[in-house]
Amino acid sequence: MKNRRYPLYLVLLAGCLVSCEKLDQVPEDTATKDAVFGSENGLELYSISFYDILPSGNDIHRGDALADYAARTQVPDFIRPGAFDARQSSGWDWEGLRNLNYFIENCTNPAIPEETRRHYIGLARFFRAWFYFEKVKRFGDVPWISKAMSVDDPGLFSSRDPRTLVMDSVLADLDYACENIRTTEDETRSLITTFVAYAFKSRVCLFEGTFRKYHTNYDLGSTAGTWLKEAEEAAKFVMDNSGFSLYEGVGPESSYRQVFISKAPVASEVMLSAVADPSLSVFNDANWWWTSSTYGSRVSFTRTFINTYLNRDGTPFTNVPGHETMTFPEEVKNRDLRLSQTIRMGDYKRINGGVEEPAPPVFSYTYTGYQPIKWTLDDTYYDGGTRNDNSISIIRYAEVLLNYAEARAEQGLMNNEDWQLTIGVLRGRAGITGGLNTLPVTADPYLQANYFPEISDPVLLEVRRERAIELALEGFRFYDLVRWKKGELMELPWNGFYVPALNTPMDLNEDGDMDVSFVQAPPSTPAPGVTYINVAPTISGGVNPQQLSQGTRGEITWLENLPREWDEKHYLYPIPEADLEDNPELGQNPGWE
Repeated sequence: MKNRRYPLYLVLLAGCLVSCEKLDQVPEDTATKDAVFGSENGLELYSISFYDILPSGNDIHRGDALADYAARTQVPDFIRPGAFDARQSSGWDWEGLRNLNYFIENCTNPAIPEETRRHYIGLARFFRAWFYFEKVKRFGDVPWISKAMSVDDPGLFSSRDPRTLVMDSVLADLDYACENIRTTEDETRSLITTFVAYAFKSRVCLFEGTFRKYHTNYDLGSTAGTWLKEAEEAAKFVMDNSGFSLYEGVGPESSYRQVFISKAPVASEVMLSAVADPSLSVFNDANWWWTSSTYGSRVSFTRTFINTYLNRDGTPFTNVPGHETMTFPEEVKNRDLRLSQTIRMGDYKRINGGVEEPAPPVFSYTYTGYQPIKWTLDDTYYDGGTRNDNSISIIRYAEVLLNYAEARAEQGLMNNEDWQLTIGVLRGRAGITGGLNTLPVTADPYLQANYFPEISDPVLLEVRRERAIELALEGFRFYDLVRWKKGELMELPWNGFYVPALNTPMDLNEDGDMDVSFVQAPPSTPAPGVTYINVAPTISGGVNPQQLSQGTRGEITWLENLPREWDEKHYLYPIPEADLEDNPELGQNPGWE
C-alpha cells in the first residue's frame, strides 16, 4: 500500500478492512461491514486502500525507459523482431477493481449524509477511471465490470467490451468525481482533490481525442472533437480556479529541476505526488536507477532529441550554422535552461563525501553522452540502493497547461492568449526570451524532417516540442507516440554527441580536466582521469555496439547492429497467453494471434 499522510495504524487497519478474499466476509476482531459503511470514519479508512492503484515513485521516474529518445542498455523486447509475444505480455491484472466496485455498491447507508457518500463514491469512481484508462491504453477493448463479482460469477468469463463503451464509462466516472469530490485543498499533495480529478480528466480526454483523430482505422474520427473539447474545458477549469502555478522560486537556472528533487512536493505546481516518508521507510530508487552502470537501463537521451531544445532567444538550435559538428561543450551553451536541469552539462557538480566536485557525463553510465539528472539528488550518498527521499510528481500543473494547449491546437482554436498562458509561461520559466507572446508562423523544418513530416501547422509542432521537453522522463512519451500514431519514431537511431577525432581527449565540462577519449585501440599510456571508449568496428570478435557514425569521427552510435521494428500491432499489447487460455472469449489483439 502506498502510505500517504495517514498514521501507520490507520493504514494497517484500512488494509485489514479490505484484505479478505471476498469482501463481504467480516474480518475477525476488526470491524463489521456496518461499522465500515455506517460512519464517515469507516468510509475514510476504506478509501485509503484505493490509493494502491496509483503508480509508485519508481513507476514514474522509470516510466520513459521505453521511448523514442531513450537509448538504453538493450533493445526492448517489445520492439525487437521475434522477441515478444503473448507469452511475454503482462498487465491483465484486475486486482483492485472489485474493491472499488464493492465500495460503490455498499456506500448506501442513509445515516450518512448524501453529500458525504457522494464524495467517497466520487473517490472510488476516480480510481476506477484511473484503473480502466490504464487498461484501455494497453489493451484497447477490455471488459467493463461495474459490480463486485463473486468467484462463481459467469461474467468473469465474458468477452471484451468495445473501447467506446469503456471510455464513455470512464468519462462518466470522471464527471461524477469532478462534481462530487469535495476536497479542494491538500497540503500533502498526496490525496485526490477536485482539481486533481479535473487535471486527470484533461489527460484522459486528450489521449482519447487524439487517439481517435489519428487512428483512422478505428473510424472514430467524428467523435474526436468531443473528447478534445472535454480535455480543453477540464484543463481550463484547473487553470481558472485551482490557484496552481508554475514554480519559479529559485530562478530560471534551478526552478524546473527543484520540482523533481524536492523532498516535500513543490506545492505551487505539484498537484499529486508519490511522497517519500523516511518515518515509514518509504523511499524511491531514482539515484540508483539513474547513476548505476548495472542496476538500471542506463537510459541516455539521443542527440536527435537534444537538438529540439531551443536557443535561449527562442530560435531553433538546428538553425545555427555548423550545429551538426558542434562538440558537446559547444552545443549545450545558450540553450533552453531546462537542458542544464535535465542532463549533466556545464558546471554541474555533485557532492561526494561532503565535497562538491565537477560531474561531467560518465561513460560507465551513458551511451550517448547525454546523461539525465532530472530525478537524481546531487549527493552520491543516494546512489546505492533505495535511498531517495525526493517526492515524485504524478500530476503537476505544467501538464495541465500542455493538455490545454494541445487540445486547443488540435481543434485549430489556439490564439495568442492561449499561447501566452501555456507555452509562453513554460518557456519563460526556462529562461527563453523570444516568442513568448505570439503564435509561431513558420513550421520548424527539423521537427518536420525528423519527427512529424505530416504536420504543417507550426503551432501544433511547437506544442509537441514543448510537451516532449517539459515532460521528459515523466512517463508520458511512449503513449504520446501511441495516441499520435507515431510509433515508427521508436526506430530512430540511438545517436550521441559529435566526436571530431579519434585519440583526442575531450573536456566535456570545460573545467580544464580531460574526461573521455574515443579510440579504436587502447592507448599504451592512458592519461589520468580519462575514460577511453573503444569505437572500433569490431570488438571481441563481433560487431561493436558503440561506434562513430563516420568511422573515425561523427556522432556516437549505439546498438545500430540490433534491429528495432515497429508494426501496427504494437499500438496495443497482446492479451497475455495464460489469461487468454483461461478465457478464450477475450480474443487476441490484431497481429498478436
